[in-house]
Amino acid sequence: GGRMDLAYVCEWEKKPKSNHCPSIPLVCAWSCRNLIAFTTDLKNEEEKDLTHMVHIIDTEHPWDVYSVNSGHAEVITCLEWDQSGSRLLSADADGHIKCWSMTDHLANSWENTVGSMVEGDPVVALSWLHNGVKLALHVEKSGASNFGEKFSRVKFSPSLTLFGGKPMEGWIAVTISGLVTVSLLKPNGQVLTSTESLCRLRCRVALADVAFTGGGNIVVATSDGSSTSPVQFYKVCVSVVNEKCKIDTEILPSLFMRCTTDPARKDKYPAITHLKFLARDMSEQVLLCASNQNSSIVECWSLRKEGLPVNNIFQQISPVVGDKQPMILKWRILSATNDLDRVSAVALPKLPISLTNTDLKVANDTKFFPGLGLALAFHDGSVHIVHRLSLQMMAVFYGSSSQRPVDEQTIKRQRTAGPLVHFKAMQLSWTSLALAGIDSHGKLSMLRISPSMGHVLDMNMSLRHLLFLLEYCMVTGYDWWDILLHVQPNMVQNLVEKLHEEYMRQNAALQQVLSTRIVAMKASLCKLSSSTIARVCDYHAKLFLIAISCTLKSLLRPHFLNTPDKSPGDRLTEICSKITDIDIDKVMINLKTEEFVLEMTTLQSLQQLIQWVGDFVLYLLASLPNQGSPVRPGHSFLRDGASLGMFRELMVVIRIWGLLKPSCLPVYTATSDTQDSMSLLFRLLTKLWLCCREENHITEPDDTLIDECCLLPSQLLIPNIDWLPINDGIISKLQNKQLVRLQFGKAPGLVGHTVSSQFDAFVRAPGQPKIDHLRRLHLGAYPTEECKSCTRCGCVTMLKSPNKVTAVKQWEQRWIKNCLCGGLWRRMPLSYS
Repeated sequence: GGRMDLAYVCEWEKKPKSNHCPSIPLVCAWSCRNLIAFTTDLKNEEEKDLTHMVHIIDTEHPWDVYSVNSGHAEVITCLEWDQSGSRLLSADADGHIKCWSMTDHLANSWENTVGSMVEGDPVVALSWLHNGVKLALHVEKSGASNFGEKFSRVKFSPSLTLFGGKPMEGWIAVTISGLVTVSLLKPNGQVLTSTESLCRLRCRVALADVAFTGGGNIVVATSDGSSTSPVQFYKVCVSVVNEKCKIDTEILPSLFMRCTTDPARKDKYPAITHLKFLARDMSEQVLLCASNQNSSIVECWSLRKEGLPVNNIFQQISPVVGDKQPMILKWRILSATNDLDRVSAVALPKLPISLTNTDLKVANDTKFFPGLGLALAFHDGSVHIVHRLSLQMMAVFYGSSSQRPVDEQTIKRQRTAGPLVHFKAMQLSWTSLALAGIDSHGKLSMLRISPSMGHVLDMNMSLRHLLFLLEYCMVTGYDWWDILLHVQPNMVQNLVEKLHEEYMRQNAALQQVLSTRIVAMKASLCKLSSSTIARVCDYHAKLFLIAISCTLKSLLRPHFLNTPDKSPGDRLTEICSKITDIDIDKVMINLKTEEFVLEMTTLQSLQQLIQWVGDFVLYLLASLPNQGSPVRPGHSFLRDGASLGMFRELMVVIRIWGLLKPSCLPVYTATSDTQDSMSLLFRLLTKLWLCCREENHITEPDDTLIDECCLLPSQLLIPNIDWLPINDGIISKLQNKQLVRLQFGKAPGLVGHTVSSQFDAFVRAPGQPKIDHLRRLHLGAYPTEECKSCTRCGCVTMLKSPNKVTAVKQWEQRWIKNCLCGGLWRRMPLSYS
């Protein structure tokens, strides 16, 4: 029941003249940034032409599909994302391989930059070379405090290293005629390609797959498509000799599928239809599927070292050289299914779960199954998830056409009713909590997979499972959208607290590395419950504050070249936390003002950022008296000593800069001309900061401070803060477990989203002036500049920089590739208002 359910489906609009029909074969790939790429053929009725399309979607905005004419002359046979999830390889039945990357770092704009080819020889398998990064998740250690114990680095060599041990980038492909081709991407953009036969006797390769060994070698598995022929394995070594790519191959032990040697099934399954290593970095385990017209059987094999038995005669004659028997490698069958309906697609887990006996036992005891199941799709429209070692059923999903059959008659009637809709390609997400399938109409279905495979767990255990996977994403930098599919509103508060606790248990260096990622994670969780929605704004403002603070501090220059060990930024932090004076000028005196001297144009170009700091401090202090209301954005800052400390440092920096160039100061509208607004705000901010500078020892602000803050609205005009919009993604519409139906190319109406409606009071309505959230520039009600928005937090900024000043460039460099929250950018239509 609760093991797998449909979250959303997205289909193509039927057009009279041209139609998307699924290509044969249909391929899809899912990246660790939660981008999904898949193929269709665009059929043009008039010209009878087929265009081979590649489509790329971000799982949070599936309707915003980027469709590109791939330029492949023949059907696309393979799609593969790289380990960073931002480049895509496509290969076709004419031997052409193309590498796609984002244009201007936009997730909805792609271009083909480089490629390689083996003219006229269809590609049957394709992979990026391994970069040597391999983690293992230890379920047994999920309670450990140290991330390094839960997710350990596994010693693994890259397929090829550059001088100095840096992994070389490139790809490897296998063609139908039995060639293996390797292309290396040199740092200067050149591509070195080399092609070699897999073995001397070249034979047809109908199916193949590629895997990597810890020692840096590559293993290729091939089959000619007939189950009576052996499945062959080859070791491939790649090296660079005299600026040329060199390939060496050797033959490894082969195997015959067991169903062909089993007398009862001797000729039942003539064709091998699927051949896959269980993971790219598990070359010693392979999954095979053999089929006939109506049914299939699946087998899992493993490569083992075995002793070679030696006849007694030899043992007596030969002198004893230790008791070691000679060892050989041999394929042994691990498990096999019974006869199944015909398999149409296979999806393998990408979560690198450790498979030691203790880990497997703990996973079974705690019902933590992500990474342990692989998915099989059948021609009747159903999907089974089976255990990757035993192949035993763990979960099942009945598609629209595969309702549970009642009796033989119904089955017979179904058989004759014409072709059924089924998945032709399937991919599991990187945490195995979601499954995407593309069916025979080119429709995309997104399924949720319960981490416990439907076992009912207590709340604490469910939270622990999700927390473990969130931490994994935090450590790897992968996108965690697929985990959010499983977060219910009543879990949010707990998850955020537990995530913070776990983070605080890490060492200072790791905390520093993960400091912004955890804030972004908390923001995305808080979006999912109406009681925490206001905190989303606070977390995004905090990301903005951290980024501004780092940028402004990095502009400070040591006065002498032989400087002490601390940078001016670090010294500023130290002095501000040591001198707790409430008078801004007394704090300022302790700093070397010459370190703060910048060019006038630089200071002027920073005015918008400086204004935000000034406005935000004023807004926070003015909201202190009614702090009893946590539904207002800004609330969590009033108890956040670290953030208030950052604001305090920035106020000091701004004060010094204001002496150099008064026009860069924040502009306040004051009721009296003589008032020194900066020092007033600094005094109140310091008092508030002193209440909560120690996290374990927070005191309440005293009445005089609250009274002074009550007076602020009569002294200064309190600004409106432009909070980030609560964005238009799909995740919050999926919580009530109702299936959402979408169409490619059409943004859905914003109905049924209860959470954001309470929140519209803080966010600009349509027709109001828009703002560039990162440059803090006003774009007007109907912007004429092209903008991009973040796929995760909805932050909007102009595509092209209006500024040429270096300091501004330094600021923009912080978010050119990804948003401050880590999300990918997408180009917005000009009419986005």
